[in-house]
Amino acid sequence: MKLHEQDARPEDLASEQLSLAQQPATTIALQHSPVAVISNFFRKTFTIAEWEVRKIRHDFTDLITRAVQPALWLLVFGEVFTRIRAIPTGKISYLEFMSPGILSQSVLFISIFAGIAIIWERDLGVIHKFLASPTPRGALVLGKALSTGIRSLPQAVVIYLLALLLGVHMYINPLAILGVLVLVMMGAACFSTLSLIIACLLKTRDRVMGIGQVITMPMFFASNAIYPIAIMPSWLQVIARINPLTYLVDGVRMLMIGDGISAPALLADFGILFVVTTILIIIGAQLYPRIVQ
Repeated sequence: MKLHEQDARPEDLASEQLSLAQQPATTIALQHSPVAVISNFFRKTFTIAEWEVRKIRHDFTDLITRAVQPALWLLVFGEVFTRIRAIPTGKISYLEFMSPGILSQSVLFISIFAGIAIIWERDLGVIHKFLASPTPRGALVLGKALSTGIRSLPQAVVIYLLALLLGVHMYINPLAILGVLVLVMMGAACFSTLSLIIACLLKTRDRVMGIGQVITMPMFFASNAIYPIAIMPSWLQVIARINPLTYLVDGVRMLMIGDGISAPALLADFGILFVVTTILIIIGAQLYPRIVQ
């Protein structure tokens, strides 16, 4: 997709106007039909996402280094707390309870700093080209959110394999695994869009990095990632209920280890993540031009 074009000559513009005038009214109407507009929106969204994902080919080490932290959580924290049985987790072992939480934590940590890339692109002049193109702002934001979701998928594969090696009893069902991948992508899209909004408001790498570090650990510990909500104090339970990470962990846990799968609860997890992500994308699309101001 071309982000901008060279200035057109007057005769080219006149020729283009003439060709548009000669087009049948039905053709022009079809180009502006709701189906055509939606199709064009998603085509541009996937183009932006594909452009972002191609960056992975130039730096595979990024995927490897991002897998170190969740591996340490499982190997050290998970193994120790499984032995001491300090946290009640019902019928399942603590390692089984914790594995979906660490996968969700990994998604959060990958996504919450995605806004820094927006600032780099602004400094390189890429954002100006995006804004000068006819691409809808929503497609730009959604495309970047989708690319972050794709980047988070290798983390899911790594944690699945590591959990199997540690003896975690996984729920191996193709539909369940597909559901986990969809939830991972939705969670990554949600948190990366939040990071983009922060970047549009703060506009500097240091500030975005600082705010990202400030909100990641509270979001992680104020969720059901490493302990059940039931053992939290009442005020923390309220925070956990409004924390989107809680619903990501809950859905991933049900599908990953088959712990009490409930269709209504699973639909609620998907629905809440979808609504929160949609709201953040709408806000991000409105704030996106502010990054260059």
